Amino acid sequence: MKKFVNDPKKFTREYVEGVAAAHPDQLRLLDDALSLVRADSPKDGKVAIITGGGSGHLPTFLGYVGYGLCDGVAIGDVFQSPGADQIVAAAEAAQSGAGVLFLFGHYSGDVMNFDMAAEILEMSDIESKTVLVTDDVASAPRDNWQKRRGVAGLFFAYKIAGAKAEAMGSLEEVTRVAEKTVAATRSMGVALSPCIIPEVGKPTFEIGENEMEIGMGIHGERGIRRGELKPADEVTAELMDAIIKDFQLESGAEIAVLVNGLGSTPLEELYIVYRKIAQILGEKDIKVYRNYIGEFATSMEMGGFSITLLKLDDELKELLDAPAQSPFFIQPGPGGIVSGC
Repeated sequence: MKKFVNDPKKFTREYVEGVAAAHPDQLRLLDDALSLVRADSPKDGKVAIITGGGSGHLPTFLGYVGYGLCDGVAIGDVFQSPGADQIVAAAEAAQSGAGVLFLFGHYSGDVMNFDMAAEILEMSDIESKTVLVTDDVASAPRDNWQKRRGVAGLFFAYKIAGAKAEAMGSLEEVTRVAEKTVAATRSMGVALSPCIIPEVGKPTFEIGENEMEIGMGIHGERGIRRGELKPADEVTAELMDAIIKDFQLESGAEIAVLVNGLGSTPLEELYIVYRKIAQILGEKDIKVYRNYIGEFATSMEMGGFSITLLKLDDELKELLDAPAQSPFFIQPGPGGIVSGC
C-alpha cells in the first residue's frame, strides 16, 4: 500500500483536522464528536440540514457544509457510518429552533444511527425530519426505488434543499423540495479499478486489467454486470440508456447533468464522457440547463465515473441557480457574487 498517511487508524481524524485547519473561516470542528458545522452556525430561524456518512468519498459528505448547502456533518471512518452521538452533536450545534433535516444516502448503518439521533433530539424537543437519497438505478428496480443506494445524486439534494433552507423556508418546505429532488434524480456508474482502505491495506475488490463493472457501488458493492472494457462512447451510451429508460425522459425535458469522477479518473476523460452525453441528449431534444463535471462523490482512488441526471421544473431551476459556497464547491449568484458569505 502506497499512501501518504501516518497511523492508518488515525486517518479519519487527521484529514478532518486538516480540513478544519485549512478552512476556519467556513467550518468549525466539534472535536469530541469528530463532526463539523458551519462556522456561522447556528443561524437564527434557519432549518439546519445535517448530513453524514463514512469517510473516503470527498467531497461527499463534509465537502458540502457551507452557505446554501448543509449546516453540519457527522463523519465516520472510511466506509463506516458515523455514530448517533456524532449526529446529535452536529444537529445541536447547528440548529436554532427551526428544526433539523437529516439528509443522507440510503445505507443501513446510516439509517439506523440517524434514526437513533432523531429519537434523542425528540427527547430534547428538537423537531427533525429525514430524507434518504436513493438515486442509484443499478441497486434496485424502478418499482422498488426506495431501496436504492444514494450516490452522487446527493450533490443535487444538498444544493436544492440547502437553497430552500438558506431562503428561510420552513422544515416542511425544505423537506418537500429535498424529497422532490430525490424523486427527480437518477445515477449510474462504472468502475475500472478498486481502492484501498488505509486500515485494511489491500484492494477492496479485484477486477481484471481489461475489465469494467457496470453499476458498481461506491463501496465496491456488486454491479449489474462485469465485462470487457469498452470505448468511452459505448460505456456512456449504456449508462445513459439505463438512466433515461428508468427516468422515462421525454423530448423537451430540461435537466441538470453531473459527470462524477470516482477518485482517479482524469478530468480529460470525464469531458470525453460529457461529449457523448451532450450528443445523446441533443438527439433526443433534451435540454441541458446546467452541467457539473469533476469529482463530487468519490471512492478513495477508485477508477471510474458516474452519470447523474436531475429532471428540472421552474422551482428546482430557481433553487439550483441559487448561490452556494463551501471549501469544496462554489456556485456564484448573479454578477458572480456568492451572497451571505
